[in-house]
Amino acid sequence: MKDFAVSDSPRVQAQLDRLGALTLPSGRLGLEVIHQLLARLGDPHKSLPPVFHVAGTNGKGSTCAYLRAMLEADGYTVHAATKPHLVRYNERIRVAGNLIADDLLADLLEEVLDVGSLGGEDLNPSFFEVTTAATFLAFHRTPADACVIEVGLGGRFDATNVLDGQAACAIATLGIDHEGFLLVPEHGAPQDPMCRIAFEKAGIARPGVPLVTQSYAPAVTKAVIEQAMVAGARTYIRDLDWSAAIGGTIQYRDRFGELNLPLPALAGTHQADNAALAAAMLRHQTQVPVSSEAMAKGIRTAHWPARLQRLGEGPLTALVPGRTVWLDGGHNVDAGLAIARFFGAQKQAHPQPLPPAGGERDLAAMPPSRSGVGQAQRIHLITGMLSSKDPAAIVAPLKGMLLSLSVIPAPGHEAHTPAEIARHADLPVQAFGDVEAALKALPDKGDVLIAGSLYLAGEVLRLNREFPD
Repeated sequence: MKDFAVSDSPRVQAQLDRLGALTLPSGRLGLEVIHQLLARLGDPHKSLPPVFHVAGTNGKGSTCAYLRAMLEADGYTVHAATKPHLVRYNERIRVAGNLIADDLLADLLEEVLDVGSLGGEDLNPSFFEVTTAATFLAFHRTPADACVIEVGLGGRFDATNVLDGQAACAIATLGIDHEGFLLVPEHGAPQDPMCRIAFEKAGIARPGVPLVTQSYAPAVTKAVIEQAMVAGARTYIRDLDWSAAIGGTIQYRDRFGELNLPLPALAGTHQADNAALAAAMLRHQTQVPVSSEAMAKGIRTAHWPARLQRLGEGPLTALVPGRTVWLDGGHNVDAGLAIARFFGAQKQAHPQPLPPAGGERDLAAMPPSRSGVGQAQRIHLITGMLSSKDPAAIVAPLKGMLLSLSVIPAPGHEAHTPAEIARHADLPVQAFGDVEAALKALPDKGDVLIAGSLYLAGEVLRLNREFPD
């Protein structure tokens, strides 16, 4: 599947068209091509500012947002690489604090794509390998104090996993995702699915570099530690080496002492966990010192679009005046549970707890999303999910909380049909051709959640004229 990208700049679009034509040869895994491509470019990844490298299933993008905000709050200039883009490809590459300019982006993509077929010897790089090489070139050529780099897929064979000597690496929340890539049988790899996911993510570990993680089930933690030992990395695992109690504040503790950090402005209690992981990364590295005051400011100011984002005034929200419209690009079980916890907690003093990070999720056995303390908020759900994703991941945790369920296509991608999604719902499903039609057809009362796909989230932001900056 390709990450479709368009640009208003003719120069950028010409290179995006070339990028979109690339294919990943069937069955090809490994880092050989990205190493060869970077070698042709002079190995820019070998001379970057200190790097903070973040893997995980959920929360890695938000963790990167907190890292960047904390570093910038302490006066540092920061490069950042995150994925995927929502509206514009430029969102993937932030150079010295700003989204990459169109002219620079066009130049870099052209240079990398040309070098990929230098002298008639075509390396046949993938979309992600070209993007990574262009990102490292941009970061190499523009001065900065630090880099924050999000892993794309897995970790062990992700194109970013050519870096050495990072300031710190981290693994955020773990869950089952991208099974077609990450769970392919392989001799010597763990057989248990969650342990295999941990094995893949921990592939970013590097000799002498701290590997900071969330808390997982014991077997999953063991898989992370084993990979770190092979790499020569020291692990710092939540609830073993550091802790964070989430209440009215984030009560953080490690061997260096205690911090009382504020809760994030970003919605959802899981965001406090992501902020705590970012703080733990900064606390366990020595290359870029950051004050506790800057950590607190970064937590308050960090922004990460399409993650329980409350949409502002715009053409879409004008279709449902007087109501709150929430947007979330989550598409897997952990994301669905986090969404359910957020809305379930809106009118609860004591929302139901989620299973532990990295543990098994039995959606059918989940308790209702409300307690005896009070009713959970009821919402209208508009969803469009890729056919490669499990509809139950988003729909099942919200059972008992929905006023209506509308299904629309996932823009530009093969999507689940309304009938497929209806199998996991406890109320009738309505089908619409686009998000505008779904919004216009809603009853007069009740807030709205649009969720299930980052591609859909990007289209919603574009239509509502809220472009990530």
